[in-house]
Amino acid sequence: MPTPDDLSPLKTKPFSEAVDKLEELMTQSGRAFLMGAGCSRCAGLPLTADLTNSALASKQLDASTQEILSAIRGNFAGAKDPNIEDFLSELVDLLAIAERRALRGATKTDVELATKSYGATSLLEAMEQIKRAIAEVIEKDVSIETHWKFVKAVHRPVRPGKSAGNQRVDYLVLNYDTLIEDSLALEKVAFADGLDGGVTGWWNADTFSQDGLAARVFKLHGSINWSEFQDETLPRRVPKTISGATDKNRRIVIWPASTKYRETQRDPYAQLAALARDALRPTDGSQRVLAVCGYRFGDSHINLELDQALRESKGRLTVVAFSSEDNLAGMLKKWHEDLSVRDQVLICGKRGFWHGDKVEASTTDLPWWKFENVTRLLGGER
Repeated sequence: MPTPDDLSPLKTKPFSEAVDKLEELMTQSGRAFLMGAGCSRCAGLPLTADLTNSALASKQLDASTQEILSAIRGNFAGAKDPNIEDFLSELVDLLAIAERRALRGATKTDVELATKSYGATSLLEAMEQIKRAIAEVIEKDVSIETHWKFVKAVHRPVRPGKSAGNQRVDYLVLNYDTLIEDSLALEKVAFADGLDGGVTGWWNADTFSQDGLAARVFKLHGSINWSEFQDETLPRRVPKTISGATDKNRRIVIWPASTKYRETQRDPYAQLAALARDALRPTDGSQRVLAVCGYRFGDSHINLELDQALRESKGRLTVVAFSSEDNLAGMLKKWHEDLSVRDQVLICGKRGFWHGDKVEASTTDLPWWKFENVTRLLGGER
């Protein structure tokens, strides 16, 4: 294993005070975590850029899909760091256009892309091949040690004399992997992820409202172990070791970031989005803390939901964002400069800490932006 990062820059003021504030917030009730791709890197899974390169090189993609992808990538010329989820989102949008034309009885149902036209069947097959390519990259041996420690830190006492909070914790997960669900199960934490049953399961949103839950996991972009059978819209969980007549009809249930049309109007995506939206809106008299880890605020849809929740919370939602950037940009910069919400946002950056009027710059890297170091801090390491 790699040598752990040195946490000493966080042991002296003013950053030790920020760590104390973080611990104080994390021992309160009403906790939630938004987890992006950066949280899975320590387990041996790729970041988005590496996932993109590997998926594009996959043998799962036939000549037609490669051709479609090449044309879509051409549409992103000049864009900053376009990735496989951008390409997949564009493909889903094109498929929605083709399907809408067919539904309305249009004479021309094909969609033009570069110098060719493609029908819904070709676009759908390309989309499924890309999903299988993504699955091929993610379905590998992983190290779950850090995620297991993270779950222990969140759901067990942080330190002697410190409470970890006794209310249900919500996990808003943008990743396709199952690291959080597996870690919760290993730690024997009662949780719901929307599927009833066991290793083989079926979608049942009522599981999220069960009594006695210590955690809920909202897989906002779907999951690598969810399947959709032909003529069904709700996912199932079926192990690869099970074969049968329906094998050939299974489709991987993952949704790309920023998908606007076809997928977002369907269950369970719509159900998950509504549940996550509700989780970020504490009721009168209660408070909610959302810690954002491993997410670079690159999904405009997620950003909009976070921004609306923050502004509609009447001060009851606090956001703690762990950022790998040296300086503030994008949504974090917008929040910090907005007097109406800046006191509700704490930003732990690579070269500083921002909270309300407080700005603390650092000349050295502050390692708290890494998920494995967030885990160490939540576990009480100082």
